[in-house]
Amino acid sequence: MLNRRQAIVALAGTATAPLVSACSQEPAAPPSPTASSTSTEADARALLDDIGNNLLRRVPETATSLGLDTGARANLRSQLMDRSADGQQQMASQLRRDLERATAFDASGLSHASRTSLEVVRSAYATALEGFAMPYGDVPVGGWRITPYVVVQNVGAYLDVPRFLDAEHRIEQAVDAEGYLARLQSYAKQLAGELGRVQAARAKGLVPPAFLLDKALAQLRLAIKGTREGGTLVESIERRTKTIPGPWADRARGIAAKEIAPALEQQLAELQAQRAIATVDAGMWARPGGEEYYRWALKASTTTSMSPDEVHEMGRRELQLLHARMDEILKGAGYTQGTVGARMQALAKDPRYTFPEGDKGRAEIMAFIQNRLDWIRAQMPRAFNTVVKPNMEVKRLPPEEEPGAPAAYGGAGAVDGTIPGRFWINLRTTDLHSRYSLADLTFHEAIPGHIWQGEYTHEMPLIRQMLAFNAYSEGWALYAEQLADELGAFENDAVGRLGYLQSIAFRACRLVVDTGLHAKRWTREQGVQFFVEVNGSNPLEVASEVDRYCSWPGQACGYKVGHSEINRQREKARTTLGSAFVDKAFNDTVVLGGNVPLDVLASNVDHYVRAAMG
Repeated sequence: MLNRRQAIVALAGTATAPLVSACSQEPAAPPSPTASSTSTEADARALLDDIGNNLLRRVPETATSLGLDTGARANLRSQLMDRSADGQQQMASQLRRDLERATAFDASGLSHASRTSLEVVRSAYATALEGFAMPYGDVPVGGWRITPYVVVQNVGAYLDVPRFLDAEHRIEQAVDAEGYLARLQSYAKQLAGELGRVQAARAKGLVPPAFLLDKALAQLRLAIKGTREGGTLVESIERRTKTIPGPWADRARGIAAKEIAPALEQQLAELQAQRAIATVDAGMWARPGGEEYYRWALKASTTTSMSPDEVHEMGRRELQLLHARMDEILKGAGYTQGTVGARMQALAKDPRYTFPEGDKGRAEIMAFIQNRLDWIRAQMPRAFNTVVKPNMEVKRLPPEEEPGAPAAYGGAGAVDGTIPGRFWINLRTTDLHSRYSLADLTFHEAIPGHIWQGEYTHEMPLIRQMLAFNAYSEGWALYAEQLADELGAFENDAVGRLGYLQSIAFRACRLVVDTGLHAKRWTREQGVQFFVEVNGSNPLEVASEVDRYCSWPGQACGYKVGHSEINRQREKARTTLGSAFVDKAFNDTVVLGGNVPLDVLASNVDHYVRAAMG
């Protein structure tokens, strides 16, 4: 196996120069206390903050998303991360230096919280460096998007940057507008940096499946057309600078037409060249070194050492148990004939549970979501001792992103409250959502799911606010669905509970399908068919879902693995503590401990159990 530097240099091809000048400067790192010195809480916090700032300089967009691009960090508001091969190399080098510092730090005398934070850094950085040692796409540093492909239907600057600039780059005065324009120019350079990596990947035989490229090509053509005409990139700054004198829109239009559109067209040409040689093989098994890559992707996504076979069998086992519960409810609702999947398909066609087509249905969906949010907010003091007040909003996904996006996703907002947490809902067609499944989706993405959990990180060290682990994040969101059920969300709504159970079963299906595609050589059609026939899932939804698994190997497996582990830890704590076990205290332990690998979660629960035992 190539080492990290060899792999990245081999993949570099036509790498561009760094985009962010601050990232090319390597200041000397302050020394870290070791076993020969006495480490204090202040030493630990200083180290963690320094590591956090090092990472933040390499991902300036995160500084904006967290509301941290002010004061000494104000220069980050005009920068974007370096997506070139050179930028990848610099990121890996930074991670290695900071991992060495975190590993050398003597944590023996620290509080449990500080030891946890150091262990989180060690785990995230070590796993990421394993990923950088492989000549593939984007490596998450304590993140969720693991992708071997640099540009595809749901990956790439052409999708990320326009949404980021419009939704998260604040424009309140002239300096903010100048930062927006500087980022537009960096966007063009990002596209060029990605192009070099994509070209190098093609030379190595790493080409996405044809059906993913077809989607990406259609979306790129839309992006080019919109950019040539001004589109979101120009409209966004024009709309937000009406009271700020200056030719902001004209300047943005010039950058879009002269710099960004040509860079997008170069990416389009490259993907067309890839499409000419692409196959329909869906999984990583068909790519160079793909089996090894997939094993790493599973490790990064689940924060476990489970093999593809173990994950596959876990999915089938969990699915059988969930379908047994669904069978009872279906019979009670009058659906008695056929498999659980067939009966769920019949239920999905029942007009009592569908939304009208078009804008009328979209409005009903948004109103339904708000109703469920109002209810669940009122229940939170029953589930937690420490209650937060999430700053959030529900927004429709940009229409150009909807074809390649999941049904919904969500996340917490900025630390300072300037950017709310957002529950993004895909409304390309109202058929994506049903009245029996939308409440559960709301609990997953918003409260007490992703947005709620994210609020608990705001008081943590900077690096803890930046690092997230797929198995914990998505496992918590499924546990949030379970909490809503336990709080009575479906007490008088048996069909709504059916939607909840189907949601959990859907994640069990993911274990089967993801491993089927990447390790057992399933076709795309087999993946879709499994969802539809076995779980009765919506064909419109699962077609995009399966495509997502093809471009984000392993990511879909974190959900059920994380959910099962949280429940395993809860049952273990309940068994050990007996009458001393308190649900609210356990829930606090999971969220107050922050976003962690699953082995660190177990350590946090053990700490709670010991404290409860006195």
